[in-house]
Amino acid sequence: MATVVVTGRLPEEAFAALRGAGHEVRAWEREERVPREELLGLVAGADALVTLVTEKVDPELLDAAGTGLRVVANVAVGYDNVDVAACAGRGVVVTNTPGVLEEATADLAMALVLMTTRRLGEAERLVRSGRHWQWGMGFMLGRGLQGRTLGVVGLGGIGRATARRARAFGMQVLYTGRRDAPAEVVEELSTRRVELPELLEAADVVSLHLPYSLETHHLVGADELARLGPTSYLVNTARGPVVDEEALVAALRGGTIAGAGLDVYEHEPRVHPGLLELENVVLLPHLGSATVETRTQMALLAARNVVAVLGGQEPLTPVG
Repeated sequence: MATVVVTGRLPEEAFAALRGAGHEVRAWEREERVPREELLGLVAGADALVTLVTEKVDPELLDAAGTGLRVVANVAVGYDNVDVAACAGRGVVVTNTPGVLEEATADLAMALVLMTTRRLGEAERLVRSGRHWQWGMGFMLGRGLQGRTLGVVGLGGIGRATARRARAFGMQVLYTGRRDAPAEVVEELSTRRVELPELLEAADVVSLHLPYSLETHHLVGADELARLGPTSYLVNTARGPVVDEEALVAALRGGTIAGAGLDVYEHEPRVHPGLLELENVVLLPHLGSATVETRTQMALLAARNVVAVLGGQEPLTPVG
């Protein structure tokens, strides 16, 4: 009987899939994040790990698991928390959960576009505060989306789904990325690929949908925010360190850009204190994939990857 260690709480369907395949399951069942020292003890002797983005899978953790470890199934599309090279060097397969969270994350990205451009977070806080307010022609004016341009940085599955929503709101779409999108996607979205500086200067809203790596660290900093301009908005549902938060705070305070909507943070779960002071930024606690349906499908896909690898089959969604 193989031992599968799960580093956090998952929908019961995932546990059922693992146990149904005849595996022993050890899991961290508390709501709070597992402390590192307890995690190192928990993984000892594991044949498989099902990890969350809150856990760093590095050589120390792999050593603690031992030589019997065969697969790390990360319950996320991104895997910047996993040292893939260290896993490969030990013959450990790494998998992720692409495809199943695209629509939910795109819904949230579009929600942030609407919240930032129409000042909905600020408006909701005003009503809850109990302060006096009164309708007027100039009261809390935002900006419409029709005829505006959405700049998508990273036209993968989530970026495409977000672009489709933007098109439904009457927006034009530009994108940038390492490669050209398939012709059918370009045709569907009536879009074209441009370099990042051109996208920043042309877009009214920029939405980030790229993975985090050393190459994308602080991809958006002071210079890039200055290119956006004082009537434009930034939305980030990708990874926090893609944006230089210190520069973002300065840009929001100084009117360099009009506003921002964030679901992820550079030092998550800590939020830059400057962001907390500002009205022109919407702050969400990493809810991109947070629907019952999506989280269940993510957990099930991770479990099926584990079952496949431990059963001597190819993983369903390998990384690399």
